[in-house]
Parts: sequence; structure tokens; C-alpha cells
Amino acid sequence: MTVASTAAQQNAAVSAANAAAAGLTGVAGASSGASASASSSSSATALTSLSSNYSDFLKMLMTQLQNQDPTNPMDTSQFTSQLVQFASVEQQINTNNNLTQLIQATQGSELIQGSAIVGQSVTATSSTLPLQNGSASLTFTAPTAEPVAIAVYSSSGTKIVDAVVSAAAGENTWTWNGQNATGTQMADGAYKVAVEGANSDGTATALPFTVTGTATGITADSSGVNVQLGPVSVGFGSITSVAKQ
Repeated sequence: MTVASTAAQQNAAVSAANAAAAGLTGVAGASSGASASASSSSSATALTSLSSNYSDFLKMLMTQLQNQDPTNPMDTSQFTSQLVQFASVEQQINTNNNLTQLIQATQGSELIQGSAIVGQSVTATSSTLPLQNGSASLTFTAPTAEPVAIAVYSSSGTKIVDAVVSAAAGENTWTWNGQNATGTQMADGAYKVAVEGANSDGTATALPFTVTGTATGITADSSGVNVQLGPVSVGFGSITSVAKQ
């Protein structure tokens, strides 16, 4: 590989990493507990409304039965059909409530199990890099030995640092000391990150990567159980490994 070719690859990787990082969404971990609360409230409101309508329906039915012409009784098929519909809707609402309770019970069990990893080193698939105690780490996989660009941005989109590493084919680990391009130490927090490799033809390819951090807590919301890596929240299912500190 010539010097000019290597430089072109590095430039392509840096440009692609910057573009990818700038396009990432904001830091993960926004709680959706309000959504779960709204869903529960909606079910309760629906059941209350159904009970009220059912009560009114029965009152109308009894009034019509009391005032019908004995020599010409009304057809009860429509009333029977409506009774069946009321019963069906009520059953569906109760089923939803029972499913919600089952999900909550399952999450409670997962919270208890997940608490065992608090304080441990957790590796997970995430586009957000947790900076804890002035250090952060990620692991990426390169298809071949090539220059790889890593771009780190703040949650507001401000570029913190560009790094170009000479990656080996296979798994590589990159550690950030939390400093920006001028050597200023950044505050612990959540930072957007993108990893791009450059091909020999100058095109760039996003490389798969995982982030590593210390588990500081376990939370649950309507989307499931999440693990807190400091300010970064990752889904329990995105965890790839757990190691003792």
C-alpha cells in the first residue's frame, strides 16, 4: 500500500465517521415510563366507560321489557347480540390488564436478576459511548488490516475528537482518555460515536462495534429492562458480555 493510498483511505474513513456520528440520534436512555402509565390509564378508562355503557344498556333493556305489548313481544335477538358484544369487549380489556400485570411481574424478576451485574464491566451494542471516570472503551471488528476512523461527538453534536487507528484484521479495542483534540478533559457523560473503515478504492464502510462500561443500575419501562452504564442506558438484550471488575 502506497503512502498516498493510505492517506486517501484515512481521509475517507475520517469523513465517513464524522458524517455517521453527526447523524446519530441523541443519547439513549430516555425513560418511556410515562408511556406505560398512559397505557395503564387508558385500559382503566376503557373499562370504566364500558361498565357505564353496559349499565345504561341494561336500564334501557329493562324499561323496554316492562313497557312492551304482551300480545306482541319484541324480538330479543338484537339485545342478545349486544350482550355478547359487551361481554366480548370486557373480556378483551381484562385480558389486556392481565397481560400488563404479567409483563410487570416478568420485569420485576428480570430486575432482581439484573441487579447481580451492577458494578461489573458490561459490553453492549450501542451507538452511545459512556465516559466514566475519565475513560471510555469500544471494540470494533475490521475485515482487513486498514486505517479506521473513530469520531466522537457530544450529545449536542459538537465534535470532540477524531482518531485514526491502524486496525488489524479482526477484533480491535480502542480506549478514549476523555480528552478532546486540544487535550482538555471532558466531563463524564454520554457521547455519540461512529466507527468507519476505508476501502482501497477510497470508499468508507461502517464497522460493527460494541461499547464497554461499568453497570451502575437497572431500570424497567414499557420497552423492557435496561442496564445503566453511567448516563447511558442499554437494553438488556443488547448486552454481549459481562465481566467482573
